[in-house]
Amino acid sequence: MQPLDTVFGSRPPELPAQARADLAACRAALRNGSKTFLAASLLLPRSVHEPASALYAFCRLADDAVDASGERTKGEDAVERLRERLRLAYAGTPQDDPADRALALVVARHQIPASLFDALLEGFAWDLQGRRYDSLESLHDYAARVAGAVGAMMALLMGVRSAEGLARACDLGVAMQLSNIARDVGEDARMGRLYLPRDWMLEAGLDPDAWLARPVFSAALAGVVRRVLDAAEQLYLCADAGVARLPLTCRPGINAARFMYAEIGREVARRGLDSVSGRARVSASRKAWLLMRSALQLAPSAAHAAPSLRANRFLVEAAAATSPRAEAVPRRGVGERVVWTFELFARLEQRDRLRAAMPSRGADLAA
Repeated sequence: MQPLDTVFGSRPPELPAQARADLAACRAALRNGSKTFLAASLLLPRSVHEPASALYAFCRLADDAVDASGERTKGEDAVERLRERLRLAYAGTPQDDPADRALALVVARHQIPASLFDALLEGFAWDLQGRRYDSLESLHDYAARVAGAVGAMMALLMGVRSAEGLARACDLGVAMQLSNIARDVGEDARMGRLYLPRDWMLEAGLDPDAWLARPVFSAALAGVVRRVLDAAEQLYLCADAGVARLPLTCRPGINAARFMYAEIGREVARRGLDSVSGRARVSASRKAWLLMRSALQLAPSAAHAAPSLRANRFLVEAAAATSPRAEAVPRRGVGERVVWTFELFARLEQRDRLRAAMPSRGADLAA
């Protein structure tokens, strides 16, 4: 096997065939997953984007494995199997799967602590338990595990080891998760899951259990969703302090992520805060504008001095204890990466439109 410190270096040599195939499989998983994450990640230097694809592929595999289990007992078994796969990857003897092999390379090269993945799987276990969250602070505890941990991983890929930089990366992950929660209220409820803070619902005159049994939109619910979005917005505003600590070449990708996830919340607001009847989506044209803005806003605005979240402290401590690595150097200039990313993003949107049209044509032929 090729030495790990040459696999994702700033000028990577030709990779072994297996490693190239594994990375290609991880990139394919990225294209078939979140287009928001895809667009943001492709603005990063190659030496960050490629290992990020490997991390995303495993996280996506884990999420899908737990969701596909169908019931709590099977889900808990799926989590235990994922723990074993992680143990093998960290031992340098990964399971025979592209995502596992790529993960083993990345965690060794970038010294990603296993405790970050442990936190992620703990969050998945909380989903299976149907855990409810009595306050915003307890919701932060959940979001720290399923999203703050990923923020810490991404920071490590970019060479960030300072406690402040890591804290802001974790806070940004929590902000993104809050945006997703506000968008997916109805979708989650139909799966028997409720992430809105129970105390906020009670203050609005909503009984959480009764509402979950019959999820409907109301002005009272809109007020709760608004509060979740406001909490996310405060964390997005604080993210500038973290962006300022990143290498210049990494700022467009992180800006793209925070701008596009924040836009999810604004789209929910434009829909009257009704995330029960339908799912808010950011248009391709709006995403294109946000991609351009992310490349132009390299210098952060005035940083907000709000303290970092208590819920993320254990993640920050684990990540800060790792050894530093050499800073990544991009193979593409920022402007070139923006154009290339936008073109790929447009092709993906066109592919999705064609796929959406296929069932109707099939029905016509059957008739």
